[in-house]
Amino acid sequence: MHKLKKQVPDFLFESAYKGLVCGVDEAGRGPLAGPVVAAAVILNPFNYPDGLNDSKVLNTSKRESLFIDIQQTAKIGIGISEPEEIDRVNILNASLSAMYKAVSSLTVLPDVALIDGNRSPNFPFKTECIIKGDSLSLSIAAASIIAKVTRDKLMLEAENRFPGYSFGTHKGYPTKVHLQKLELLGSSPIHRKSFKPVRLNPLQ
Repeated sequence: MHKLKKQVPDFLFESAYKGLVCGVDEAGRGPLAGPVVAAAVILNPFNYPDGLNDSKVLNTSKRESLFIDIQQTAKIGIGISEPEEIDRVNILNASLSAMYKAVSSLTVLPDVALIDGNRSPNFPFKTECIIKGDSLSLSIAAASIIAKVTRDKLMLEAENRFPGYSFGTHKGYPTKVHLQKLELLGSSPIHRKSFKPVRLNPLQ
């Protein structure tokens, strides 16, 4: 019996276009606290790190190692939408806003943006939305790593600013521990007040 070959991202989507192609992904749509962070990455097709993949299938040390390698070989843009924006415009629109900011912060604008998911910001150039793009496109995989590691670092900083919530452990996701802390302490200034568990535990 033959084993199915594991899907790994490649450059097929990127190679379909001429000019500069960037991958765009975000991290942090599901948490109850902290920002949503997006990254835009333009890889050098002749010089990029080995092992790029969807950030969710990589362990912490591998993600952080690749984060450094990507920074040294690619053009990177970061976009952040804070909890206040998430509460004001909803998480979908805040995620699209973060993606727009990420691409806009690149030192050179791409000709094409490959977007993870099925919705794209309103860019003045061609875009292609790719479902599960972080497991199919190397550029989107790189963006997923940059976004995830950047957000994790912000949540580690938040743990120092708002002790007691264990933000450094659960990164704001609605784990059992986080929900227990939320019920015990009430919400913090970086909690998303439009999310139901936070509304039920207002700021103390």
